[in-house]
Amino acid sequence: MRIVVVSAGLSSPSSTRLLADRLAAATLEHVDAETEVVELRELATEIAQHFVTGFPPARLAAALDAVAAADGLIAVTPVFAGSYSGLFKSFFDLIDKDSLTGKPVLLGATGGTARHSLVTEHALRPLFTYLRALVLPTAVYAASEDWGEEGLAQRIARAGAELARFTAPAAVPGPGAAPDVDTAAAIAPRSHTGAITSVDPADGFVTVPFEQRLAALRVP
Repeated sequence: MRIVVVSAGLSSPSSTRLLADRLAAATLEHVDAETEVVELRELATEIAQHFVTGFPPARLAAALDAVAAADGLIAVTPVFAGSYSGLFKSFFDLIDKDSLTGKPVLLGATGGTARHSLVTEHALRPLFTYLRALVLPTAVYAASEDWGEEGLAQRIARAGAELARFTAPAAVPGPGAAPDVDTAAAIAPRSHTGAITSVDPADGFVTVPFEQRLAALRVP
């Protein structure tokens, strides 16, 4: 099992890379996996070349392949002008449109002020939802004043546990085993299949195709 970490931090050391590393460490506390880090600042020239030539240089091609083949993804960006950085967006603009379908993605962002804390919901989550990724419920934003605070550590731990849960191989339940309602409840609203889902404590979750749901709503 492999988890790929994409960090769009520009400095070294970088608070963005620090958050990415802490999210990866929190995940590895719950699942046995290999990790690979993609530092976008080291690929900035190659990303620009790909846009101009239409062909990725070798290092960039390897990074794109790693993201596509990953079992889970951690994506962390600094906040620029109230959104993700241009380098971060440019990299994911180059991802094949089907590469992230159904892939668990843990989102993170760093900024100088807590006023940008909703960037994960207003910018990052819509981007990865468009790419049909399975975006995890907990996204982690770290402002400058958050470092060293208990609240940030708790959010990181919760997010890491979620990513581990969705990347770990599913165990085959034994006869009479209770359905994993918690997992169903987390997945259901974010199903990448284009379906309306519901959770039932007795049956787990049920997927209802859009066509069936729309047919039920049509006026005879």
